[in-house]
Amino acid sequence: MFAAHAFAALLALATPFFALADVTPSEPGPGDSFNAGATCRTTWLADPDSTTVWKNMAIQLMSGSNLGMVHITTIATGQDGTVDGKFEYPCPEVNPNSAIYFYQFSSPQTSVKTWTTRFTIASASGATTPPANPTQPGSNDAIPWGVGNLVDPSKAVAAPPSGGAPAGNSSSPGSIPASSSSPSSLLPTSTPSKMATNIVTSSTDSASATSTSKAAANGASALGLDSRVGLSVAALAFAALLW
Repeated sequence: MFAAHAFAALLALATPFFALADVTPSEPGPGDSFNAGATCRTTWLADPDSTTVWKNMAIQLMSGSNLGMVHITTIATGQDGTVDGKFEYPCPEVNPNSAIYFYQFSSPQTSVKTWTTRFTIASASGATTPPANPTQPGSNDAIPWGVGNLVDPSKAVAAPPSGGAPAGNSSSPGSIPASSSSPSSLLPTSTPSKMATNIVTSSTDSASATSTSKAAANGASALGLDSRVGLSVAALAFAALLW
């Protein structure tokens, strides 16, 4: 009897770990490039599990390393992440023109953030320069990155509120939740093979996690998901022994 109750209880605890889902950015992808003044575009796949959490989604243009992301400007607010969608806007003039930019998706209703891969914003004529840094700090992973900004800083829009953080605060390494686990919620990486779902991908042939947003990724959030799944499997195995 005890074993039966234990199994039921552990199964109930383990089940939620297999039902995690969030908005999944799908564009831009590795190697995508947009000229300043032309149309920039990003697309996403909806959160399949909630009709409210991502209902008021914001999108930010970002740069920086995987663990030192830098907010540049907010390009959209009030987007509905509960349905598949896209957002287009005039590409801003930035400095440098390089493959160091990516988008961050967030919502005031969750601390989870998801990202696209890194992509290039070129000059109006299409000119670009290589990323300033060939490898990620700390890990030395071959994921090129750099820090960018708007040519006209007065056009920058402050970071939106998300997951309880006040408006104006941008994401920081410590704010990356272990529960972020969708294919594009990975940090920006630099090659499609390192890309996946919760941190991001990038390089001149890539861009911190998503057109290949269904690939696997290595990052804080991915580790969080793996650990939770591992605990769930362990719980089920223990319950089976009791049974």
